[in-house]
Amino acid sequence: MTRLQLLERLKTLQQMPPHTKRDITTVSAMLSTEALTRHVELCEIAAGAPPMTGGRPQTGSAGTSLRA
Repeated sequence: MTRLQLLERLKTLQQMPPHTKRDITTVSAMLSTEALTRHVELCEIAAGAPPMTGGRPQTGSAGTSLRA
């Protein structure tokens, strides 16, 4: 995942309820790409958001039906 994709994801996570009253984006300017990746992962966990893979949120197995 590129740094730009990570920053876009972080911007999305900033709008989620657990993060609306705190700034999770400013620190990104000082982080390496590896550290930014970890920061985004931790913010996803805190927000209960599906983790990103390949620039898109994971939503489960492809081809899996939820219908009974």
